[in-house]
Amino acid sequence: MNATPAASDLKSLGESFAGRRCLITGGLGFIGSNLAVRLAGLGARVLIVDSMIPAYGGNFFNIDGIQDKVHVNIADVRDPHAMEYLVLGQDYIFNLAGQIGHLESMEAPIDDLRVNTEGPLNVLEACRRVNRTAKLLYASTRQVYGRPRYLPVDEAHALQPIDCNAVSNVAGEQYHRVYFAAHGIRSVCLRLTNTYGPRQMMKDESGRYAFIYYWIRRVIDGHPLMIMGGQQGRDYTYIDDCVEAMLLAAASPAADGEVFNLGGEPMTHLELADVLIDVAGGGTKQIIELPAERRAIDPGVIALDYSKIRKALGWEPRTGLRAGLERTVEYYRNHRDRYWNAGDVAAQQTGALQGTAGAHRS
Repeated sequence: MNATPAASDLKSLGESFAGRRCLITGGLGFIGSNLAVRLAGLGARVLIVDSMIPAYGGNFFNIDGIQDKVHVNIADVRDPHAMEYLVLGQDYIFNLAGQIGHLESMEAPIDDLRVNTEGPLNVLEACRRVNRTAKLLYASTRQVYGRPRYLPVDEAHALQPIDCNAVSNVAGEQYHRVYFAAHGIRSVCLRLTNTYGPRQMMKDESGRYAFIYYWIRRVIDGHPLMIMGGQQGRDYTYIDDCVEAMLLAAASPAADGEVFNLGGEPMTHLELADVLIDVAGGGTKQIIELPAERRAIDPGVIALDYSKIRKALGWEPRTGLRAGLERTVEYYRNHRDRYWNAGDVAAQQTGALQGTAGAHRS
C-alpha cells in the first residue's frame, strides 16, 4: 500500500475545495477534525459545528495548528434554527455529527434517535429551505449490515441492524436518499468500518465506544489488553484514508445519490492485539468472556467490500494497519496529556475556545 495519495489526486482535490465553503458537523470530534485539518490545507473556508457534548469526542486540541484557518460554532444539530442559519451559503456539508456508542444506543435509544436521525434530518431540512445547491456527505456505519450472510459484505447485502445505533443510521441514510430523489439535494452516504488514528477520543477508560482506542490507551499505559471473546474479526481504515474517501465522494458528481462502503485490512481481535503489542514495544493480553449485552449486538466477523468506490472514484486504502498503528501510538504518546484526563481536557477546551477564530457562519 502507498503511504500517500497520488499527486494527481491532490491536485484534483485542491481544485475542488480551494476557496469553497465547507461545513463539518461534529467537526471537533475524531473524523471531523481530521477532515477539517485536511480541508484547511487545501485552502477551503471551513466552518466547524460541534455541540461539545461531554460524553462524545469533541476536543479543541484536535484543531491545534489550524485555529486561524477555521471558524468554530458551538451548536447542536438537533436545533433546526441554528442549522438553517449555518448551512446558508455552504458549498459542501459533511454531515458527521452523531452518537457512536452501540451499547449507549441500546440503553438510551431515544437519545440515539434524536442525535443520529433527527440531527442529520435537521441539516437536510435546512438545506431544502435555504441551500439546495450544497453537496452533502453523510457518514454511516457498517453496523447497518448486522451479522453478515457472506464476506466481504458489499452494498447489495441486506440491511439487518442488530442495535439501535444501526437503525438510526439506516434512517439517516434513507433521509439523504429521499431528499436527493425528491428535492434534488445532492448527497452521498459512506458506510464506515472501524476507523482509527490520531485525534480519537481517549478519555473513556471503559472501552464502551470503540475497542481499538481503548486498547491503544491500555497498551501505552502498560495495562493488559482486555480481549472480550477474541475470535471476532473486523477491517480497519486509517483516518487519512477515510478523509480521502470523504473528499473524493463530496467532490465527485458521480457519487451523487450513491452509497459506498469503505474498508481496509481485515484481522481478528487476537491478531490485532498481537500487532498492537508489537508496535508498542511490549504488552500483554487477557482474554475474557464477551458480556451478554455486547454479545447480543456483536456482528461476529465482518469485513466490507469496497470495490464499488474503487471503481467509481478510484479510492482504496493506502495505509497498512501496522503503519497506521505506529503513527497512532506515536501521536498519543506525544499528546497523552491532551486526551487521557477528562478534567484536563475540559480545561484546555475552555482556553482554546477563547482563542479560536470565532463562532461564525463563515
